[in-house]
Amino acid sequence: MSSATEQRRHKVLCAIVADYISSQEPVGSKALVDRHNLGVSSATIRNDMAVLESEGYIVQQHASSGRIPTEKGYQAFVDSIHDVKPLSKAERRAILAFLDQGVDLEDVLRRSVQLLSQLTRQAAVVQLPTLKVSRVRHCEVVELTPTRLLLVLITDTGRVDQRNVELGEQLAPEKVARLKDNLNRRLSGKTLAEASVAMADMAVDAPPDLRNASIRCATVLVETLVEAPSERLILSGASHLFPSGLPSVVEALEEQVVVLKLLSSAQNVGQVQVSIGDEELRGAAVVAAGYGATGATLGGMGVVGPNYMDYSGTMSKVSAVAQYVGRVLAGQ
Repeated sequence: MSSATEQRRHKVLCAIVADYISSQEPVGSKALVDRHNLGVSSATIRNDMAVLESEGYIVQQHASSGRIPTEKGYQAFVDSIHDVKPLSKAERRAILAFLDQGVDLEDVLRRSVQLLSQLTRQAAVVQLPTLKVSRVRHCEVVELTPTRLLLVLITDTGRVDQRNVELGEQLAPEKVARLKDNLNRRLSGKTLAEASVAMADMAVDAPPDLRNASIRCATVLVETLVEAPSERLILSGASHLFPSGLPSVVEALEEQVVVLKLLSSAQNVGQVQVSIGDEELRGAAVVAAGYGATGATLGGMGVVGPNYMDYSGTMSKVSAVAQYVGRVLAGQ
């Protein structure tokens, strides 16, 4: 078979997928001739459709009906989308402005899935970053009162933890400054596990005039550092799946394991990956991309919807939001 014939059949398949996504109605040969400038007769289109059906790309539900795409057909269509169309300047500004209002990492991620759900009218999910590779970037010490400090621990993955420390006695501003220097000298650049050990040592080695404050700060920070929540998802817009007849997909989202696996496979920041018809997500597709900061992928985010979703538009929105999340995190 000539490459020209193969290219024409691929155009026919893409036209069927596009029309079905638009209408959710089976697509017939006459409709393809009327709507698309394919440059061939209805008879040729019917022949191409017969071949595409025999190869498993489309299926005819009833003898007299048009065709609908199979999961194999959707995948072929998605694979042919080489360039993700950019969003408009207004859309980009709106995304960045909304995400930039986030007060910490989790708030930024929560905003990102709310935004994705609104933009795509689908369910959106984001994977919280794992903490195994996190390193402490800085510990800020804020004097709230002469006897109370606020410790703000910032990691290189953008995670921010805030804890209050009751000192039990007054601490002069110059001692607060020395305490901050001691904390950062021991914490900066260390993994969370290493930092936890360093805090235990600090409680032992602290100067006499800072010993009480050091012990109290170290105790609070150790509790923060050893906190290791299991991987979990933030979900928004699950109700969008019910009109599509996908309640089982909502159950899979709630169980998290399947979706975490798909999101974890999206390793490149902003680069979109599409999974259609996973065994436990029948009838659904996941459009995902990695997000991150400082050159590292922290996790995946994406959209879950029916396999007749608008792939091109969804891919562009997922890619854009993932990249803007990285920009916001890098600026924190």
